[in-house]
Amino acid sequence: MTLAYENWLTARRWYAGRGRDLIDVTEALVTPLRDDLDLVLLDARYTDGSVDRYQVVIRWGGAPVDEAHADVATIGDDGGRTAYDALFDPDASRHLLALVASSETVGPLRFLAEPGAALPLDAPTRVIGAEQSNTSVVFGQDAIFKLFRRVTPGVNPDIELNRVLARASNGHVARLLGSIETDLGGEPYALGMLTAFAAGSTEGWDMATASVRDGFTDFTAESRLLGEAVATVHRTLAAELGSEPREFPLETLLGRLGLIANAVPRVAQYADVIEERYRGLAGTSFPVQRVHGDLHLGQVLRTPQAWLVIDFEGEPGQPLPERRRPDSPVRDVAGVLRSYEYAAFQRLVGHGDDEALAAAARQWVDGNAAAFCDGYAAAAGADPRATGELLAAYELDKAIYEAGYEARYRPDWLPIPMASIARLLS
Repeated sequence: MTLAYENWLTARRWYAGRGRDLIDVTEALVTPLRDDLDLVLLDARYTDGSVDRYQVVIRWGGAPVDEAHADVATIGDDGGRTAYDALFDPDASRHLLALVASSETVGPLRFLAEPGAALPLDAPTRVIGAEQSNTSVVFGQDAIFKLFRRVTPGVNPDIELNRVLARASNGHVARLLGSIETDLGGEPYALGMLTAFAAGSTEGWDMATASVRDGFTDFTAESRLLGEAVATVHRTLAAELGSEPREFPLETLLGRLGLIANAVPRVAQYADVIEERYRGLAGTSFPVQRVHGDLHLGQVLRTPQAWLVIDFEGEPGQPLPERRRPDSPVRDVAGVLRSYEYAAFQRLVGHGDDEALAAAARQWVDGNAAAFCDGYAAAAGADPRATGELLAAYELDKAIYEAGYEARYRPDWLPIPMASIARLLS
Protein backbone atom coordinates (compact mmCIF):
# COMPACT_ATOMS: atom_id res chain seq x y z
CA MET A 1 0.00 0.00 0.00
CA THR A 2 1.06 3.57 -0.62
CA LEU A 3 -1.66 5.37 1.29
CA ALA A 4 -0.97 8.81 2.74
CA TYR A 5 -2.42 8.39 6.22
CA GLU A 6 -1.40 11.71 7.78
CA ASN A 7 -4.45 13.84 6.94
CA TRP A 8 -6.95 11.20 7.97
CA LEU A 9 -5.13 10.18 11.15
CA THR A 10 -4.49 13.68 12.46
CA ALA A 11 -8.16 14.62 12.01
CA ARG A 12 -9.39 11.86 14.30
CA ARG A 13 -10.39 12.72 17.85
CA TRP A 14 -8.43 9.74 19.16
CA TYR A 15 -5.20 11.07 17.62
CA ALA A 16 -2.92 11.87 20.57
CA GLY A 17 -0.19 13.81 18.78
CA ARG A 18 -1.65 17.31 18.96
CA GLY A 19 0.93 19.70 20.30
CA ARG A 20 3.81 17.71 18.78
CA ASP A 21 5.37 18.09 15.34
CA LEU A 22 4.62 15.04 13.20
CA ILE A 23 7.39 13.73 10.93
CA ASP A 24 5.54 10.92 9.17
CA VAL A 25 3.15 7.99 9.50
CA THR A 26 4.40 4.57 8.40
CA GLU A 27 2.98 1.06 8.38
CA ALA A 28 4.40 -1.06 11.21
CA LEU A 29 2.28 -4.13 10.39
CA VAL A 30 -0.11 -5.02 7.58
CA THR A 31 -2.05 -8.29 7.97
CA PRO A 32 -4.50 -9.29 5.20
CA LEU A 33 -7.71 -10.71 6.65
CA ARG A 34 -9.25 -11.35 3.21
CA ASP A 35 -8.73 -9.94 -0.29
CA ASP A 36 -10.38 -6.60 0.49
CA LEU A 37 -9.60 -6.34 4.21
CA ASP A 38 -6.35 -5.49 6.03
CA LEU A 39 -5.56 -4.91 9.69
CA VAL A 40 -2.91 -2.18 9.83
CA LEU A 41 -0.76 -0.82 12.65
CA LEU A 42 0.62 2.64 12.00
CA ASP A 43 3.60 4.34 13.63
CA ALA A 44 3.39 8.12 13.96
CA ARG A 45 6.87 9.63 14.50
CA TYR A 46 7.46 13.05 16.03
CA THR A 47 10.35 15.50 16.08
CA ASP A 48 10.77 15.02 19.84
CA GLY A 49 11.70 11.38 19.21
CA SER A 50 8.42 9.89 20.43
CA VAL A 51 6.40 7.33 18.47
CA ASP A 52 2.69 6.53 18.84
CA ARG A 53 1.21 3.35 17.41
CA TYR A 54 -2.34 3.36 16.03
CA GLN A 55 -4.66 0.75 14.59
CA VAL A 56 -7.08 0.77 11.68
CA VAL A 57 -8.84 -2.04 9.83
CA ILE A 58 -9.00 -1.08 6.15
CA ARG A 59 -11.67 -2.19 3.70
CA TRP A 60 -10.76 -1.63 0.09
CA GLY A 61 -13.68 -0.74 -2.16
CA GLY A 62 -15.04 1.51 -4.84
CA ALA A 63 -17.95 3.10 -2.99
CA PRO A 64 -18.42 4.66 0.45
CA VAL A 65 -19.13 2.13 3.16
CA ASP A 66 -21.79 4.41 4.60
CA GLU A 67 -22.78 7.79 3.18
CA ALA A 68 -23.54 9.12 6.65
CA HIS A 69 -19.99 8.35 7.79
CA ALA A 70 -18.14 8.90 4.51
CA ASP A 71 -15.98 11.72 5.86
CA VAL A 72 -14.78 9.96 8.99
CA ALA A 73 -14.50 6.56 7.29
CA THR A 74 -12.69 7.52 4.07
CA ILE A 75 -8.93 7.18 4.51
CA GLY A 76 -7.64 7.78 0.98
CA ASP A 77 -6.99 6.41 -2.50
CA ASP A 78 -4.33 4.02 -3.74
CA GLY A 79 -4.09 3.10 -7.40
CA GLY A 80 -7.77 3.49 -8.19
CA ARG A 81 -8.98 1.84 -5.00
CA THR A 82 -10.40 3.71 -2.02
CA ALA A 83 -9.52 2.73 1.55
CA TYR A 84 -12.23 2.93 4.19
CA ASP A 85 -12.31 2.35 7.92
CA ALA A 86 -13.77 -1.16 7.89
CA LEU A 87 -15.69 -0.77 11.15
CA PHE A 88 -18.25 1.28 9.22
CA ASP A 89 -18.91 -1.65 6.87
CA PRO A 90 -21.33 -4.23 8.37
CA ASP A 91 -19.93 -7.10 6.30
CA ALA A 92 -16.36 -6.34 7.35
CA SER A 93 -17.36 -6.01 11.01
CA ARG A 94 -19.15 -9.36 10.90
CA HIS A 95 -16.04 -10.90 9.35
CA LEU A 96 -14.01 -9.77 12.37
CA LEU A 97 -16.67 -11.27 14.63
CA ALA A 98 -16.52 -14.57 12.75
CA LEU A 99 -12.74 -14.71 13.18
CA VAL A 100 -13.20 -14.28 16.93
CA ALA A 101 -15.98 -16.87 17.06
CA SER A 102 -13.75 -19.51 15.46
CA SER A 103 -10.64 -18.45 17.43
CA GLU A 104 -8.67 -18.02 14.20
CA THR A 105 -4.99 -17.19 13.95
CA VAL A 106 -4.22 -14.96 10.96
CA GLY A 107 -0.54 -14.21 10.53
CA PRO A 108 0.62 -12.76 13.86
CA LEU A 109 -2.95 -12.00 14.98
CA ARG A 110 -4.87 -14.14 17.47
CA PHE A 111 -8.67 -13.90 17.44
CA LEU A 112 -9.78 -15.44 20.74
CA ALA A 113 -13.26 -16.46 21.88
CA GLU A 114 -13.83 -16.87 25.60
CA PRO A 115 -15.01 -20.30 26.79
CA GLY A 116 -18.73 -20.75 26.21
CA ALA A 117 -19.16 -17.49 24.30
CA ALA A 118 -22.00 -17.50 21.74
CA LEU A 119 -21.55 -14.72 19.19
CA PRO A 120 -24.31 -13.11 17.05
CA LEU A 121 -22.72 -13.68 13.64
CA ASP A 122 -25.67 -12.47 11.56
CA ALA A 123 -26.73 -9.53 13.71
CA PRO A 124 -27.12 -6.00 12.30
CA THR A 125 -24.30 -3.62 13.21
CA ARG A 126 -24.00 0.01 14.25
CA VAL A 127 -20.94 2.08 15.12
CA ILE A 128 -20.77 4.07 18.34
CA GLY A 129 -17.94 6.16 19.69
CA ALA A 130 -16.65 6.88 16.20
CA GLU A 131 -14.85 9.98 17.44
CA GLN A 132 -13.98 8.83 20.96
CA SER A 133 -10.67 7.39 22.16
CA ASN A 134 -11.68 3.97 20.80
CA THR A 135 -14.31 2.89 18.28
CA SER A 136 -17.02 0.34 19.05
CA VAL A 137 -19.43 -1.71 16.94
CA VAL A 138 -22.65 -3.05 18.43
CA PHE A 139 -23.97 -6.36 17.06
CA GLY A 140 -27.74 -6.46 17.45
CA GLN A 141 -28.64 -6.48 21.14
CA ASP A 142 -26.06 -9.05 22.14
CA ALA A 143 -22.43 -7.95 21.78
CA ILE A 144 -20.21 -4.91 21.46
CA PHE A 145 -16.74 -4.94 19.90
CA LYS A 146 -14.23 -2.25 20.91
CA LEU A 147 -11.25 -1.63 18.66
CA PHE A 148 -8.35 0.04 20.48
CA ARG A 149 -7.15 2.93 18.34
CA ARG A 150 -3.92 3.77 20.13
CA VAL A 151 -2.15 0.54 21.02
CA THR A 152 0.72 0.08 23.45
CA PRO A 153 2.77 -2.96 24.44
CA GLY A 154 1.81 -4.83 27.57
CA VAL A 155 -1.17 -6.56 29.15
CA ASN A 156 -4.35 -4.55 28.56
CA PRO A 157 -6.10 -3.96 31.92
CA ASP A 158 -9.58 -3.77 30.39
CA ILE A 159 -9.31 -7.26 28.91
CA GLU A 160 -7.37 -8.58 31.89
CA LEU A 161 -9.77 -7.45 34.62
CA ASN A 162 -12.93 -8.21 32.63
CA ARG A 163 -11.60 -11.73 32.07
CA VAL A 164 -10.88 -12.18 35.78
CA LEU A 165 -14.27 -10.84 36.83
CA ALA A 166 -16.20 -12.83 34.21
CA ARG A 167 -14.50 -16.10 35.09
CA ALA A 168 -15.28 -15.42 38.76
CA SER A 169 -18.96 -14.97 37.77
CA ASN A 170 -19.11 -11.40 39.04
CA GLY A 171 -22.51 -10.02 38.05
CA HIS A 172 -21.48 -6.37 37.88
CA VAL A 173 -19.48 -6.40 34.64
CA ALA A 174 -20.46 -7.03 31.04
CA ARG A 175 -19.24 -10.55 30.28
CA LEU A 176 -16.06 -10.75 28.18
CA LEU A 177 -16.77 -12.71 24.98
CA GLY A 178 -13.51 -12.46 23.07
CA SER A 179 -10.44 -10.44 22.13
CA ILE A 180 -7.91 -9.76 19.38
CA GLU A 181 -4.27 -9.94 20.47
CA THR A 182 -0.79 -10.21 19.00
CA ASP A 183 2.90 -10.14 19.88
CA LEU A 184 5.34 -7.72 18.28
CA GLY A 185 9.00 -7.50 19.13
CA GLY A 186 8.51 -9.98 21.93
CA GLU A 187 5.82 -7.88 23.64
CA PRO A 188 2.05 -8.49 23.84
CA TYR A 189 -0.41 -6.08 22.26
CA ALA A 190 -4.18 -6.00 22.76
CA LEU A 191 -6.01 -4.84 19.65
CA GLY A 192 -9.68 -5.24 20.53
CA MET A 193 -12.20 -6.81 22.88
CA LEU A 194 -15.73 -8.15 22.61
CA THR A 195 -18.18 -8.04 25.51
CA ALA A 196 -21.86 -8.68 26.08
CA PHE A 197 -23.92 -5.62 25.15
CA ALA A 198 -25.95 -4.15 28.00
CA ALA A 199 -29.19 -3.66 26.06
CA GLY A 200 -31.64 -1.30 27.70
CA SER A 201 -28.98 0.20 29.96
CA THR A 202 -28.53 3.82 30.99
CA GLU A 203 -25.24 5.50 31.85
CA GLY A 204 -24.92 6.50 35.49
CA TRP A 205 -24.02 10.06 34.55
CA ASP A 206 -27.21 10.42 32.52
CA MET A 207 -29.30 9.10 35.41
CA ALA A 208 -27.64 11.36 37.96
CA THR A 209 -27.87 14.51 35.85
CA ALA A 210 -31.52 13.74 35.08
CA SER A 211 -32.17 13.63 38.82
CA VAL A 212 -30.43 17.00 39.20
CA ARG A 213 -32.22 18.50 36.21
CA ASP A 214 -35.60 17.36 37.58
CA GLY A 215 -35.13 19.38 40.75
CA PHE A 216 -32.63 17.22 42.66
CA THR A 217 -35.05 14.32 42.94
CA ASP A 218 -34.15 11.37 45.15
CA PHE A 219 -31.35 9.23 43.70
CA THR A 220 -30.09 7.69 46.93
CA ALA A 221 -31.55 4.22 46.40
CA GLU A 222 -29.61 3.90 43.14
CA SER A 223 -26.48 5.30 44.78
CA ARG A 224 -26.63 2.69 47.50
CA LEU A 225 -26.97 -0.09 44.92
CA LEU A 226 -24.05 1.38 43.00
CA GLY A 227 -21.93 1.35 46.14
CA GLU A 228 -22.76 -2.32 46.65
CA ALA A 229 -21.82 -3.10 43.04
CA VAL A 230 -18.45 -1.33 43.22
CA ALA A 231 -17.62 -3.05 46.50
CA THR A 232 -18.50 -6.42 44.98
CA VAL A 233 -16.14 -5.78 42.07
CA HIS A 234 -13.38 -4.79 44.49
CA ARG A 235 -13.94 -7.90 46.60
CA THR A 236 -13.72 -10.17 43.56
CA LEU A 237 -10.54 -8.51 42.29
CA ALA A 238 -8.91 -8.84 45.71
CA ALA A 239 -9.95 -12.48 46.02
CA GLU A 240 -8.71 -13.39 42.54
CA LEU A 241 -5.59 -11.22 42.25
CA GLY A 242 -4.66 -10.58 45.87
CA SER A 243 -3.94 -7.50 47.95
CA GLU A 244 -0.99 -6.26 49.97
CA PRO A 245 -0.04 -3.34 52.21
CA ARG A 246 1.71 -0.42 50.56
CA GLU A 247 2.75 3.02 51.70
CA PHE A 248 0.75 6.08 50.74
CA PRO A 249 1.91 7.19 47.24
CA LEU A 250 3.20 10.56 48.44
CA GLU A 251 5.52 11.32 45.53
CA THR A 252 2.86 10.49 42.93
CA LEU A 253 0.33 12.89 44.45
CA LEU A 254 2.94 15.59 45.05
CA GLY A 255 4.05 15.28 41.44
CA ARG A 256 0.54 15.92 40.13
CA LEU A 257 0.06 18.78 42.59
CA GLY A 258 3.29 20.43 41.44
CA LEU A 259 2.49 20.17 37.75
CA ILE A 260 -1.00 21.61 38.08
CA ALA A 261 -0.10 24.26 40.65
CA ASN A 262 2.50 25.57 38.20
CA ALA A 263 -0.16 25.84 35.49
CA VAL A 264 -3.18 26.99 37.53
CA PRO A 265 -2.63 29.92 39.92
CA ARG A 266 -5.86 29.19 41.79
CA VAL A 267 -4.49 25.76 42.70
CA ALA A 268 -1.09 27.21 43.58
CA GLN A 269 -2.61 29.25 46.40
CA TYR A 270 -3.57 25.99 48.14
CA ALA A 271 -0.41 24.04 47.30
CA ASP A 272 1.34 24.37 50.67
CA VAL A 273 -1.73 23.31 52.64
CA ILE A 274 -2.39 20.37 50.31
CA GLU A 275 1.23 19.25 50.54
CA GLU A 276 1.00 19.36 54.33
CA ARG A 277 -2.11 17.16 54.19
CA TYR A 278 -0.37 14.68 51.92
CA ARG A 279 2.77 14.58 54.06
CA GLY A 280 0.63 13.78 57.07
CA LEU A 281 0.00 10.38 55.42
CA ALA A 282 3.65 9.73 54.54
CA GLY A 283 4.86 6.34 55.75
CA THR A 284 1.33 5.12 56.48
CA SER A 285 0.47 1.77 54.89
CA PHE A 286 -2.88 0.85 53.36
CA PRO A 287 -4.16 -2.26 51.56
CA VAL A 288 -3.77 -2.00 47.79
CA GLN A 289 -5.13 -4.23 45.02
CA ARG A 290 -6.19 -4.04 41.38
CA VAL A 291 -8.92 -1.43 41.01
CA HIS A 292 -10.74 0.33 38.19
CA GLY A 293 -8.48 3.36 38.36
CA ASP A 294 -10.72 5.90 36.59
CA LEU A 295 -14.14 5.29 38.08
CA HIS A 296 -16.89 7.87 37.73
CA LEU A 297 -20.58 7.94 36.84
CA GLY A 298 -19.76 7.75 33.13
CA GLN A 299 -18.08 4.38 33.69
CA VAL A 300 -21.15 2.60 35.10
CA LEU A 301 -24.31 1.38 33.40
CA ARG A 302 -27.68 0.68 35.00
CA THR A 303 -29.44 -2.28 33.41
CA PRO A 304 -32.91 -3.44 34.47
CA GLN A 305 -31.15 -6.02 36.65
CA ALA A 306 -28.01 -4.41 38.09
CA TRP A 307 -25.28 -1.79 37.95
CA LEU A 308 -22.38 -2.69 35.66
CA VAL A 309 -18.85 -1.30 35.88
CA ILE A 310 -17.21 -0.78 32.47
CA ASP A 311 -13.96 0.46 30.89
CA PHE A 312 -11.23 -0.90 33.16
CA GLU A 313 -8.50 0.84 31.15
CA GLY A 314 -7.31 3.03 34.03
CA GLU A 315 -6.52 6.73 34.04
CA PRO A 316 -6.34 8.14 30.49
CA GLY A 317 -2.93 9.24 29.33
CA GLN A 318 -0.99 7.25 31.90
CA PRO A 319 1.59 4.65 30.80
CA LEU A 320 0.29 1.09 30.81
CA PRO A 321 2.34 -0.03 33.86
CA GLU A 322 0.81 2.84 35.85
CA ARG A 323 -2.70 1.88 34.74
CA ARG A 324 -2.11 -1.68 36.03
CA ARG A 325 -0.50 -0.65 39.29
CA PRO A 326 -2.39 -1.78 42.42
CA ASP A 327 -3.98 1.06 44.36
CA SER A 328 -6.33 1.56 47.28
CA PRO A 329 -10.00 0.82 46.53
CA VAL A 330 -10.58 4.23 48.05
CA ARG A 331 -9.24 5.67 44.77
CA ASP A 332 -12.37 4.40 42.99
CA VAL A 333 -14.67 5.56 45.80
CA ALA A 334 -13.20 9.05 45.55
CA GLY A 335 -13.81 9.06 41.80
CA VAL A 336 -17.52 8.37 42.27
CA LEU A 337 -17.86 10.98 45.01
CA ARG A 338 -16.23 13.57 42.76
CA SER A 339 -18.63 12.58 39.99
CA TYR A 340 -21.63 13.29 42.24
CA GLU A 341 -20.17 16.74 42.86
CA TYR A 342 -19.92 17.39 39.13
CA ALA A 343 -23.40 16.06 38.38
CA ALA A 344 -24.93 18.49 40.86
CA PHE A 345 -22.78 21.59 40.60
CA GLN A 346 -22.67 21.75 36.80
CA ARG A 347 -26.15 23.24 37.29
CA LEU A 348 -24.43 26.27 38.83
CA VAL A 349 -22.14 27.01 35.87
CA GLY A 350 -23.09 30.58 35.02
CA HIS A 351 -25.27 30.82 38.16
CA GLY A 352 -22.62 30.76 40.87
CA ASP A 353 -24.41 33.37 43.00
CA ASP A 354 -27.64 31.35 43.31
CA GLU A 355 -27.45 30.39 46.99
CA ALA A 356 -30.65 28.35 46.97
CA LEU A 357 -29.47 26.29 44.00
CA ALA A 358 -26.07 25.77 45.63
CA ALA A 359 -27.70 24.59 48.85
CA ALA A 360 -29.90 22.12 46.96
CA ALA A 361 -26.87 20.83 45.05
CA ARG A 362 -24.89 20.39 48.26
CA GLN A 363 -27.72 18.47 49.90
CA TRP A 364 -28.09 16.20 46.86
CA VAL A 365 -24.35 15.47 46.75
CA ASP A 366 -24.10 14.74 50.46
CA GLY A 367 -27.11 12.44 50.40
CA ASN A 368 -25.89 10.42 47.45
CA ALA A 369 -22.31 10.25 48.69
CA ALA A 370 -23.57 8.89 52.01
CA ALA A 371 -25.85 6.38 50.28
CA PHE A 372 -23.02 5.18 48.03
CA CYS A 373 -20.69 4.72 51.00
CA ASP A 374 -23.44 2.97 52.98
CA GLY A 375 -23.95 0.50 50.16
CA TYR A 376 -20.21 0.02 49.74
CA ALA A 377 -19.78 -0.63 53.46
CA ALA A 378 -22.63 -3.15 53.50
CA ALA A 379 -21.08 -5.19 50.67
CA ALA A 380 -17.41 -4.76 51.57
CA GLY A 381 -17.63 -5.05 55.33
CA ALA A 382 -15.59 -1.86 55.66
CA ASP A 383 -16.74 1.76 55.37
CA PRO A 384 -14.55 3.88 53.06
CA ARG A 385 -15.36 6.91 55.21
CA ALA A 386 -13.45 5.24 58.04
CA THR A 387 -10.21 5.80 56.11
CA GLY A 388 -10.59 9.51 56.87
CA GLU A 389 -7.60 11.41 55.56
CA LEU A 390 -6.88 8.79 52.89
CA LEU A 391 -10.28 9.29 51.25
CA ALA A 392 -9.88 13.06 51.51
CA ALA A 393 -6.41 12.86 49.92
CA TYR A 394 -7.71 10.88 46.95
CA GLU A 395 -10.63 13.29 46.54
CA LEU A 396 -8.17 16.18 46.61
CA ASP A 397 -5.97 14.48 44.03
CA LYS A 398 -8.95 14.02 41.73
CA ALA A 399 -10.14 17.60 42.22
CA ILE A 400 -6.64 18.90 41.43
CA TYR A 401 -6.60 16.88 38.21
CA GLU A 402 -10.04 18.31 37.36
CA ALA A 403 -8.83 21.85 38.03
CA GLY A 404 -5.98 21.37 35.58
CA TYR A 405 -8.39 20.11 32.93
CA GLU A 406 -10.99 22.83 33.46
CA ALA A 407 -8.44 25.64 33.49
CA ARG A 408 -7.24 24.50 30.08
CA TYR A 409 -10.45 23.47 28.35
CA ARG A 410 -13.51 24.78 30.26
CA PRO A 411 -12.60 27.80 32.40
CA ASP A 412 -16.26 28.41 33.25
CA TRP A 413 -16.26 25.04 35.04
CA LEU A 414 -13.14 25.70 37.12
CA PRO A 415 -15.19 26.85 40.15
CA ILE A 416 -16.49 23.29 40.60
CA PRO A 417 -13.17 21.63 41.50
CA MET A 418 -11.86 24.78 43.21
CA ALA A 419 -14.86 24.87 45.56
CA SER A 420 -14.28 21.19 46.30
CA ILE A 421 -10.61 21.78 47.11
CA ALA A 422 -11.56 24.56 49.53
CA ARG A 423 -14.23 22.37 51.14
CA LEU A 424 -11.93 19.36 51.52
CA LEU A 425 -9.27 21.53 53.18
CA SER A 426 -11.68 23.31 55.52
